[in-house]
Amino acid sequence: MKAELVAVADGVRLINHRTNGGYGAALKTGFAAAQGEWIGFLDADGTYPPESFPALCRAALAQDADIVIGSRMAGAASEMPAVRRVGNFLFANLVSLVSAQHITDSASGMRVFKKSVLERIYPLPDGLNLTPVMSTRALHEGLKMIEVPIPYSERCGRSKLSVVRDGMRFAQSIVWTALTYNPVRLLGLIGLACLAVTLAVALWIVAQRVQGITTLSPWGIFALFTAAVLGVAGVSVFLLGVMFNYLVAIFYKRPIRQGLFGRPLFRSPLDRHFWWLGLLALLTGILLAVASLALSLHGWPADRLWFWQLGAAMSAIIGVQLVIGWFIMRVLEELSQREARVAGDMRANGG
Repeated sequence: MKAELVAVADGVRLINHRTNGGYGAALKTGFAAAQGEWIGFLDADGTYPPESFPALCRAALAQDADIVIGSRMAGAASEMPAVRRVGNFLFANLVSLVSAQHITDSASGMRVFKKSVLERIYPLPDGLNLTPVMSTRALHEGLKMIEVPIPYSERCGRSKLSVVRDGMRFAQSIVWTALTYNPVRLLGLIGLACLAVTLAVALWIVAQRVQGITTLSPWGIFALFTAAVLGVAGVSVFLLGVMFNYLVAIFYKRPIRQGLFGRPLFRSPLDRHFWWLGLLALLTGILLAVASLALSLHGWPADRLWFWQLGAAMSAIIGVQLVIGWFIMRVLEELSQREARVAGDMRANGG
């Protein structure tokens, strides 16, 4: 019935799917059929104000933006249910975290964008998660995306959105999309969080030993086990993120992204220092192990040495991880630069 009403409207072209392909599939069909320089869309549930389209278009032209989002979370009047408001707040902050750029409404269903950007933000999913994936891709592609506050009304009819199921799908889509652009940002932050827990537990144990306490309670033993696992896992996850960044650079044929916070932390990339950091950690582990052995042979009890022996083992393992990671990344770096070097040699020979 709704399709029949649209079909008789003046100036409207109706495109029908034989079967329901989903929210995203319908939008992508419209994108493909659009013939203008700009494309605009909004959800047809009565929640978004179509009269706000001129404001979005004016903002796009005035600020030379690639994408303009009608933000329901930027302060305009809103009748959004509290649960969905919390969900959209979390999704927006997740996108901001993985892209190092602030956004207030990553899942808004009202947007205006240049048709020319489709090639850069595709592929997009067929489901309800099209909008957060579009936002995530646009930010990582370096497109200029701005937001314009819009009012939000209570929807007409029953929503098909499942807070739990679709919320998990939104979060998963945002994370996986970000991992295809800048893996070290997300994996690096996870790795650093693991290492922070390890460092906190290590400092606590040192403080205990300074006070003369050499035995641990069951909870202390559990904390020590957790710290040891998280320490090794944290370095592994961090290295995995850096390695993936090299693979992403090779795939996209772009310079390798550096830094966890949108820019490098040091003058030279941190991974170039992994070889000597690894050797230093390995040497430290070996020295601690030899010292512990010498002290144990001179009669020191195990309850005075176990912490240093554990520290020696972790230091040696982390050192080996860093050295291996450095070798792998140097190979990936060579592969990422191979095409540019070939082109340079060809130009030199041609000259």
